[in-house]
Amino acid sequence: MTDSLTDCGTDTVAGGIRVRFAPSPTGHLHIGGARTALFNWLFALHNRGRFILRIEDTDTTRSTDEYIEAIIQGMTWLGLDWDEGPFRQTDRFDIYRGYVDRLITEGKAYYCYCSSEELEARRQEAMALGRPVMYDGRCRGLKEPVAGVTPVVRFRMPQDGHTIVHDLIHGVVEFDNAHLDDLIILRSDKTPTYNFTVVVDDVDMRITHVIRGDDHLNNTPKQIQMYRALGYEIPKFSHLPMILGADKTRLSKRHGATSVMAYKEMGYLPDALINYLVRLGWSYGDQEIFTRDELVRHFSFESVGKAAAVFNPEKLLWLNSQYIMKSSPETLAEQVVPFLVNEAILAEGDIVDKGWLAKAVKTLQERSKTLVELASSLRYYFADPAAYDEKARTKFLNDKGLQLLAELRSSLNELHDYTHDGIEKIFSAIVERHGIKLGAIAQPVRVALTGGTVSPGIFEVIEIIGKETTIRRIDKAIAAGPE
Repeated sequence: MTDSLTDCGTDTVAGGIRVRFAPSPTGHLHIGGARTALFNWLFALHNRGRFILRIEDTDTTRSTDEYIEAIIQGMTWLGLDWDEGPFRQTDRFDIYRGYVDRLITEGKAYYCYCSSEELEARRQEAMALGRPVMYDGRCRGLKEPVAGVTPVVRFRMPQDGHTIVHDLIHGVVEFDNAHLDDLIILRSDKTPTYNFTVVVDDVDMRITHVIRGDDHLNNTPKQIQMYRALGYEIPKFSHLPMILGADKTRLSKRHGATSVMAYKEMGYLPDALINYLVRLGWSYGDQEIFTRDELVRHFSFESVGKAAAVFNPEKLLWLNSQYIMKSSPETLAEQVVPFLVNEAILAEGDIVDKGWLAKAVKTLQERSKTLVELASSLRYYFADPAAYDEKARTKFLNDKGLQLLAELRSSLNELHDYTHDGIEKIFSAIVERHGIKLGAIAQPVRVALTGGTVSPGIFEVIEIIGKETTIRRIDKAIAAGPE
């Protein structure tokens, strides 16, 4: 077996940094996986290296093409573009078997004929006696095959000494080799196992740095021994701290959405989620909000903490509101359209003037925390209010309010300079003529146009809604009369 990239269809950068994100397609891309992908992506870009996407789909009972597509969609939405891949482990089974044959030939792996029933009985016995639950090695010295039994292949672990992991985050971590199991590397059905395929792929793809969650730290000494058995250089390891919920338990659905695409559906911006994820374990001074260029420029593992990070949905929501506030109205106008469809404000395929929509968005973006909120707030720009808030109707669509509305309607109908300034002059004239405050006329108009008492500046709303629609809605309010 040669150490070649031709099996992967890749071209390497000689001597350069190469990292990989290797999700198992047994579910959607979740928050923890997305952060791992992000740290790999940032490290590769910071060091002008290569970022490889590898799909670890050897668990054929749980892996699906649907989940592979979901992972790719999540990565694409977040903007975590990869340089090579995606490679699927199920396309590489012959490669793994070639490495297994080599280890057997060299005496570094052996056939094991123990049945699952025998292994379970020994496991129960070890637990009852308080001994470590691990394979007892009874097939290690077996010279002849056992008739009628299809064996598995086990890797021959060293039984004394220690394995040292030099981790870029955790420092030096030491493992007693006596506690390392002779793990199975090839099942009886000839399918390879996780710990073995990871090593072969990282060797074959010339991975220089393995960046993953610290739930994999206990796998690392086993994998280091396999690198040594194959005679390859051991990559550098960085094990990222776990992400916990507010109750300090592992992040799960009970803490809120964990799927990346669920946050897309909830109206979060990808840059806001990226910014939040990188701050789960990494810091750069007191800075909270980063552009992607800043993240790439400043990222290093010296600034990644060892302690678990706590996921705070409120902080993410605040950060999303900041990104919405700072986004260009034109960009938000593009992003909000699918949510207008979801809210039944637009129909699928409806064509909307994006320039007009950007003006409407600009009036509301500082008030919106998500694109869902923004879409919902835009409703009155598209449709007449279905009903008036009862308290607002009683307070403002009374006889006095309706008289002011009728006067405003007449003036607007004659207005040729239908701009913010032209509309403001009409309001100022009515206020001066009646000796009233602006709110006395602005609030009845607001209720007539939006159905409630809260909206952006009324002059902006009137200008964006347009003369024809404004007059129609005022006429509708006047016809409805006081409660």
